[in-house]
Amino acid sequence: MDGPTDTDVARPERAPQVPVALDVEGEAAIASSHAATDDVSPVTTPLKSHATEPQPAPAPAAPPGTSRLGVLRHSHFRTVWIAAFFSFVGNWFEFVGTQWVVTAKTGSMEWMSILGAAQLVPTFVLGLLGGIVADRMNRKKLLLVTQVAMMLIAVGFAVVVHVYRDLPDAPKGSTTPPEEVKPLLYWLVVLCTAQGIAIAFNNPAWQVLVPRLVPRDELIRAITLQGISFNAARAIGPAVGGLIMGAWSPMALFVINAVSFVGVMFAVMTTPDAPAPAPEPNWWRKVWEDTKAAASFVWHRPGPRAAFLACVVFGVFATPILRFLSLFVSNVYHLQEKTFGVLTGVMGVGAVVGGLAMKLVPAWYPRHHFIPLSVLLGGVWILLFSIATNVWIAGAVMFFVGWFWMWSFNSAMSSLQMLVDDSMRGRALAVCNTVALGLMPAGYFAASAIGHAGTEVVRRVSPSMVEDAEGLSVQIGVGACAVMLIVAGWVMMTYRTPEVDGLKPGDPGYDRVPGFWRGLTAAAHKPRATQPA
Repeated sequence: MDGPTDTDVARPERAPQVPVALDVEGEAAIASSHAATDDVSPVTTPLKSHATEPQPAPAPAAPPGTSRLGVLRHSHFRTVWIAAFFSFVGNWFEFVGTQWVVTAKTGSMEWMSILGAAQLVPTFVLGLLGGIVADRMNRKKLLLVTQVAMMLIAVGFAVVVHVYRDLPDAPKGSTTPPEEVKPLLYWLVVLCTAQGIAIAFNNPAWQVLVPRLVPRDELIRAITLQGISFNAARAIGPAVGGLIMGAWSPMALFVINAVSFVGVMFAVMTTPDAPAPAPEPNWWRKVWEDTKAAASFVWHRPGPRAAFLACVVFGVFATPILRFLSLFVSNVYHLQEKTFGVLTGVMGVGAVVGGLAMKLVPAWYPRHHFIPLSVLLGGVWILLFSIATNVWIAGAVMFFVGWFWMWSFNSAMSSLQMLVDDSMRGRALAVCNTVALGLMPAGYFAASAIGHAGTEVVRRVSPSMVEDAEGLSVQIGVGACAVMLIVAGWVMMTYRTPEVDGLKPGDPGYDRVPGFWRGLTAAAHKPRATQPA
């Protein structure tokens, strides 16, 4: 027996099931903030309200007949929420367009990996600096500057894709882009790098926007509504983007994305000002010391460390499926951009449904069991996707990939939020997100290397099986990453970490006895029916 049931053990309640920062793989390109507190930033230092910032007034009583608006009755929040939805859709348009252009012109896992690294590494390197800058200057002005920068970058994507529109597509089975395509690729890498830099400074300013627009007692509802908006865009944007790209061209997606920033800038301009705080002596030293303390807390405490590692492992080995999805469509199913958009949208629908389904998980099922289960099942569905060669089967599987994608990131990040003290929660999550985002490209390059090595082995053993070398490589590479997730989930389930649920040695229910089935069923935690007297 694992010990007394949950009816006997005092455990923290399950965290609010709202989308979290790392569930963004559009990737860092989707400049969104979906966390359960107002001082949590995706890849930055924690951002607290400046003393000089105007604070939201207490919520007015909703007028009769308008209560259905809920938190949307706050006009500033409503304007930003509507504008943000269209911007989220535009960001997914850009993601679909960029992915497909590189796939069509290169057919190369290596170039897809380089593109992902160009996008994420600047955010990883500059994320903490971006939070520091946002803490020291007018956040409203910073947000407007970064939005203008990202709009210009979107225009740059449109111009570059238009200028090189007549370049030939990569020959079937090719793994090396033609020489005439390389200038296009270099420009795309430059633009993705610029985008990553802009996002590093945009995210922290965007993170604290919503807390300035609604009273604190409505903040969770506002952030949840933002999460619904983001995931609705995630489900709709890629599918619509694929259709637009098929009907016109990728350039149309970048133009629409550029226009979507205008709405966000207008919405931000209507919000209250957020002036810079008064200078503080040695503020940089305090930031550095606080960041080191948060990193030490996460790494040296078993509970936070387990949640952190689950998040990083899933980020590294799960994200290659989305990075290389366009190659599955092009080189495995031999279909066009519409299918790519639809499959990405199906994954988004799965994430939305998975997020809603989390409330159906029994409250007695502990988080230190649920996180390994989510990681393991995420790996299983990604493995099934990697071996599917029929697009209809792949589409059905992709729904569940999205489902357990949400479960894995949400459960790990919400657990970390609950385990870290309020005083360092923002900075601890900043460290986690920064490391996870920074290591994601390692998964891309690992999948590429393993895939190509595996294809060479197959070619030597049975050349007739290699009809499309890059198609087989992407299947092997993503499948290998899925196996890593399955192994990681099995290990985490077998050697559980009760500290994830706030338990300490000696507490009722604390048990580290290894056992996979023991962990999977969590039977010892299930409340038993009371026997009648």
